[in-house]
Amino acid sequence: MIAWFQALKPYQRHLSAAAMAGGFAFDNVTYGRVDHPVTQTLLLVYLVVAAVSILLLHYLHAFPEIDGFRAKLRGYLPAVTQFAFGSLWSAFLVFYARSGVLAGSWPFLIVLAAIFVGNELFRDYHSRLLFTSGLFFFALLSYAIFMVPVFTHTIGTLTFILSGVAAVGVFLLFVRLLNWISAERLGPVRWQIRFSGLAVFVAVFGLYFLNLLPPLPLALQKVGIFHTVKRLGSVYYGMTEDQSWLTYLGFPTVIHIDGKQPVFVFCAIFAPIDLATTIVHRWQHYDADSGRWTNVQSVSYRISGGRGKGYRWYTKKTDPEAGLWRVDIDTVDGRLIGRTEFVVVNGPIPPAKLTTVLD
Repeated sequence: MIAWFQALKPYQRHLSAAAMAGGFAFDNVTYGRVDHPVTQTLLLVYLVVAAVSILLLHYLHAFPEIDGFRAKLRGYLPAVTQFAFGSLWSAFLVFYARSGVLAGSWPFLIVLAAIFVGNELFRDYHSRLLFTSGLFFFALLSYAIFMVPVFTHTIGTLTFILSGVAAVGVFLLFVRLLNWISAERLGPVRWQIRFSGLAVFVAVFGLYFLNLLPPLPLALQKVGIFHTVKRLGSVYYGMTEDQSWLTYLGFPTVIHIDGKQPVFVFCAIFAPIDLATTIVHRWQHYDADSGRWTNVQSVSYRISGGRGKGYRWYTKKTDPEAGLWRVDIDTVDGRLIGRTEFVVVNGPIPPAKLTTVLD
């Protein structure tokens, strides 16, 4: 065992980054619903592991002359911290990406890149303590943003602020524990850690109030464009036309309209159990002359949470103008959950129409 530790010693910093990537990959396929007890337990466990490993490393660094097992533990605790962070980022990225828009995931892609860079740049103890403490607060805040709505059954600005207050309270307790373990060792970076937490807080709240974060924990599960949508009992059926292979590469769906027929947009939106809110479909047409999207109509409806595959509903636009369209799926205060684009073509509907079960 000692020989194994010695063999890995030259690669400790790289091992930390690998552990973070391992945590990211391992949990990327594990998470289901954000309100599931297993998901909540896993996220909480990873937060505790990250906090304990940072605190324990701080304790061990208060005794620079230690040797034996404690010295080896001090060398490999950063890998434990990074594995916990990697597991947390994977979960957060999965849940953010389910919003269906890039705005839901790019903040965490930046953080992921920052972890790899920081792992190589921050080599001395105090800089790494500052770095990991900032990441810990980011994880705390992200966790609170997901979980507070699950327990309050509400979303919106007040819920988001409550999430921030909860995360700040836990982080201040964490800093107090660092100070209690070794005030002398913490001294050079005590206020820097607090300012790093403040910077994270300002950045995340700035993204929220600039409308660059999706309204978590809502998530777009499914969206589609159809000629007709019908509900028979508890089952929805949609009729559409066969699409070109280009649609699988991200190109808009093409739908033909013959006469004053409607176009339907169906979507399923996940919300945690007992959470009820209003969703808005904003139908927009692209004006090629002005190069802008024009709002044509907005249709709102209430959803209630609890169904694993999302609350299902649809809206329609009768006799849509030919050209490029999109439907933004928003909360009532205009926060984007998802978006779908399609092209309306005036002309005969292709004879091969497909009926799909919309689960």
